[in-house]
Amino acid sequence: MRCERRGLSAKATSRANTLAVFARARQRWRQFPRRRNPPGRRHLTAAGYAPPSAGFRCARGAKTARVLAPSRACPAAEVPAVAAMTNFAARSKEDAGKLQELILSHSACVTQLYNSICSVIVGQTYMIERLLVGLLANGHILLEGAPGLAKTLTVKTLAQAINTKFQRIQFTPDLLPSDIIGTLIYNQKTGEFVTQKGPIFANIILADEINRAPAKVQSALLEAMQERQVTIGGQTYPLDEPFLVLATQNPIEQEGTYPLPEAQVDRFMFKLLINYPSRMEELEIMERMAGVGDTFVEPAVTADQILATREVVRRIYIDDNIKTYIVNIVDSTRHPEQYRLNLKHLLMFGSSPRATLVLNMTARARAFMQGRAFVIPEDVKAVAPDVLRHRLYLTYEADAEHITPDHIVRYILDTLEVP
Repeated sequence: MRCERRGLSAKATSRANTLAVFARARQRWRQFPRRRNPPGRRHLTAAGYAPPSAGFRCARGAKTARVLAPSRACPAAEVPAVAAMTNFAARSKEDAGKLQELILSHSACVTQLYNSICSVIVGQTYMIERLLVGLLANGHILLEGAPGLAKTLTVKTLAQAINTKFQRIQFTPDLLPSDIIGTLIYNQKTGEFVTQKGPIFANIILADEINRAPAKVQSALLEAMQERQVTIGGQTYPLDEPFLVLATQNPIEQEGTYPLPEAQVDRFMFKLLINYPSRMEELEIMERMAGVGDTFVEPAVTADQILATREVVRRIYIDDNIKTYIVNIVDSTRHPEQYRLNLKHLLMFGSSPRATLVLNMTARARAFMQGRAFVIPEDVKAVAPDVLRHRLYLTYEADAEHITPDHIVRYILDTLEVP
């Protein structure tokens, strides 16, 4: 015992020096941001989060003792916009002032567009806002909901308010790819083949009940959605801008439907889940639509104004810390163990790098709609479920435990450290 004490006293020069070392280490530790969650891993269930000691199945395949009761979720982190505002203010005041003026001037047309849609559509604020975000971010949107929730009417009203070419394609099991992109027709007078363009040559395309057509028809949209061009008879035709595909599908009826290919689903920027209106909204719908014929709105903006607004959205400032936050969110779906997330047994495949690009652009578009010239973490967290919902492929174990992609996305957002 004396030898051990002597050894300890030999290593530490004095008690005062030891205390000083601990004091300096404590001071350096306080300079780093604290973790928002306890160091122990928490496990995800359909009901909520659970501590690791409760017996839930872990990634290593431990035995499941019981199904957990709903536990208290991690408190939502406050939105720290101070860093983004400080870095944005550090830029040239003249450039920041010009950008803010551009946002104010171009946001007027977006407000007019929103009011025009709301003059016909009652409620569905979430769907209308996400449609405008997708329009400003230049991305396609997949709408999923029960019949009669004004999905088709909203898309039609949006096209009328922009004063652009609008085409509706009703997908059926006997639809052919040439019915969408067009084909070559032989002209007997001239003896030549003439290109007959299909309905895809429009600005806003409504692909109604897209999951009713077979995969070969759905794949005809891949080139148009990604490359913004169509090839007919060996000749390529560019599509006019703005070009937006808004597809709807019915999740209730499964008879006579085909699942969308993963390559096509990944092309959609958003996947929106449309819910039923409230009682008051449904009463207003009944009063507004009773005795009303065809609803029509006057054009509020032009296509050139939309293209000019997109250029302003691309200039929205996003800090490097928020860029890293976006990459961490997407990468945590591929390597959850590196972020202390117990999701390895629930995720089969993670999100593609396209999700990172989409999160970047949609966060800028949401900041623009909020009247800000910079992106804050709340913008990323607001659009993350709609961006990642259709890009996560769950295991059979997750399906058996009734865990949805929305549960996993919310778990990731509540666990990862916010810049």
